[in-house]
Amino acid sequence: MVMTTDASIGTNTASGARQTSLRNIAIIAHVDHGKTTLVDGLLKQSNVFRDPEAAGELILDSNDLERERGITILAKNTAITYKGVKINVIDTPGHADFGGEVERVLNMADGCLLLVDAVEGPMPQTRTVLARALALGLRPIVVVNKIDRAAARPGEVVGLTQDLFLDLATDPEQLDFPVLYTIARDGRAGFAPDPAALAPDLRPLLDTILDAVPAPLAEPDAPLQLLVASLDYDPHRGRIAIGRVGRGRVRVGDPLLHIAPDGEQTRQRVTSLATFEGLGRREVEIATAGDIVALAGFADAKIGATLADPVAPEPLAAIEIEEPTLRLTFGVNTSPLAGREGQYSTSRQLRERLFRELETNLSLRVETTDQPDVFAVSGRGELHLSILIETMRREGYEFQVSRPEVITKEVDGAVLEPVEHLTIDTTEGFVGVVTDLVGGRRARMLDMVNNGRGNVRLEFAIPTRGLIGLRNAFLTATKGNGVLASRLIGYEPWQGPITSNRSGALVASEGGTALAHGIANAQERGLTFIEPGTEVYEGMIVGQHPRPTDLAVNVCRAKKLTNMRSSTSEISVRLTPPIVLSLEQALDFLADDELLEVTPRGWRLRKRLLTQDERNKARKRAAEATPTVRR
Repeated sequence: MVMTTDASIGTNTASGARQTSLRNIAIIAHVDHGKTTLVDGLLKQSNVFRDPEAAGELILDSNDLERERGITILAKNTAITYKGVKINVIDTPGHADFGGEVERVLNMADGCLLLVDAVEGPMPQTRTVLARALALGLRPIVVVNKIDRAAARPGEVVGLTQDLFLDLATDPEQLDFPVLYTIARDGRAGFAPDPAALAPDLRPLLDTILDAVPAPLAEPDAPLQLLVASLDYDPHRGRIAIGRVGRGRVRVGDPLLHIAPDGEQTRQRVTSLATFEGLGRREVEIATAGDIVALAGFADAKIGATLADPVAPEPLAAIEIEEPTLRLTFGVNTSPLAGREGQYSTSRQLRERLFRELETNLSLRVETTDQPDVFAVSGRGELHLSILIETMRREGYEFQVSRPEVITKEVDGAVLEPVEHLTIDTTEGFVGVVTDLVGGRRARMLDMVNNGRGNVRLEFAIPTRGLIGLRNAFLTATKGNGVLASRLIGYEPWQGPITSNRSGALVASEGGTALAHGIANAQERGLTFIEPGTEVYEGMIVGQHPRPTDLAVNVCRAKKLTNMRSSTSEISVRLTPPIVLSLEQALDFLADDELLEVTPRGWRLRKRLLTQDERNKARKRAAEATPTVRR
């Protein structure tokens, strides 16, 4: 397929009341349903690359963490030109933890492609992102993807999607949406749910976008209004504000008023202006209403701010973001190994980095605490917070974090906690195991559907705190035969204690270098997390004890030398390979009296109080403070 690539499109004046040479569309879906892969196909088929086959996969997921984890973390803009019409495409994350990224960029679109997996059907995040898109009045196009999968059920999935629209539509016109079927991996689309009937390219999808998505309204002569939806940085131009021109025109050199979400106003001048084209940007002198642009010259630009004509400074409605549900603390590293591995490790450096994150990460909250070197950081979920931790670690920061805890509310004297809708897809043989697993976490079953082919979908309402550590326990319990996803549905009264599967820890009793003999002795008492040669310190967690209590072990202990010889004296110590915890697993493992030490070289689990004497005294004080119940 050959598409025109006339770069002059995009700054044309409006024809009538709409910018007919322009379309703005967002691609939304649940995680892993194929959004980024579909964008790959659009880019490859639009002559963006000289050699499309050499472009690779997940083209827009350029962030190292995105490629490693196979997920989209940051929303991204790109643009293609088809039949003389410029189509601005916004790729969004699919994971619920990055819902803030979706919420802030949907304001730039007039329509949306809702991708639904032909096997999984609508999932929790499908409902979340669709509800947000319909509330903004976006015109939807449903795309049923992966219809070539063995268990594909496109007809049933379309029916389930229609039911979803009936629940969420805010306008009767939103119920009249086109449905297409695709194999995004092969870059094929069509109107029939049969892989053999699909076109050899994505032309049917592109034609549908031109027909179904309305061209943006254009008021080129009205005073300028632009809502800042994203920020970027250029070493030569400084901070870049990205947003859609709501009305009017913007030119290089124009003086504009920056109206921050808190109402503060500053006057600055546009020093450069660019529109999106393919994977890059094209410098322009003027841009008109409807187009998505990137402007420089606003050093203090904030997401949610309005750039307006000083003659008519009318702010646009601020971007609404859901409140965070989990909190943990970031603090200066206080371990005996502090300062050895990180480039940035002071309280000032940690504070500056965390508050700088607030400029682009709208779902995040950072608060000071009564300790000057500890900060409370709140986010939308474990993944949201772990991505921040991993990003900072790779940037050279060294710090320590606490166990995640839920953020509660108090209403009319009652404590309310966040509750999520949990969807689990697994096989019949694991239904009992899964039910027992989530039952101890205060989950209540909402629905169970067996598709008759051995696959079962279970739906639960579960407190957010019940999700902490659930993913790893679930994958272990089902031996990898399952998928789970969740979305926030509201707040309910506190539901009581949750059963913990966490046993005790093996805690280093001495500092030094771990030796094979010492680790072998520790492995007789539990599972170990370290290997010989690892530098340890007193209070560092080196393994897991099978019993509920912690156990002090000396992994630095060497084998005593004697004059006695035996037939087995030359046999080497055989060790079981250590368990290597991922960052999320390490966060899940933490108890209230433990911390995770994070450095550019990795992470270590440790006790808050490093010496055995300190921990014994703390337990004694806690026991004395607990009132005795008389029978």
